[in-house]
Amino acid sequence: MIVWLLLSWATNALVLAVTTWVLSGVTNDGSTWTIIWAAAVFGILNTILKPIMRLITVPLALLTFGLAWFFVSMLMLWLTTLIISDFNVDGFWNYVWATIIIWLVNSVLDMIAFSMRGGNTARAAPA
Repeated sequence: MIVWLLLSWATNALVLAVTTWVLSGVTNDGSTWTIIWAAAVFGILNTILKPIMRLITVPLALLTFGLAWFFVSMLMLWLTTLIISDFNVDGFWNYVWATIIIWLVNSVLDMIAFSMRGGNTARAAPA
């Protein structure tokens, strides 16, 4: 449990650091600590609040073919910027691109973690 929590925190820190590196509209005060604390807050929001928000928005997600959940992810990022004052996202389009980058980097990291665990556990029976 503790290892998973620390790994999740580190992953969020890496994802937010990449996002600040790629987008000029996503900034911090230049401190690694800002990224670390933003990653902690982002992780807590995604663990506790995001599932609740996804449940609440199921009808809207069905009508929008899941697009509503993209805005739920943007909301988690916006709340992180409200809580961590030195972590900033300037403007709607930076939120959109930051959310996409976060999703992409998380997808890549998930694939790496999956391959490190041995990849597909379902194996063909010997002939």
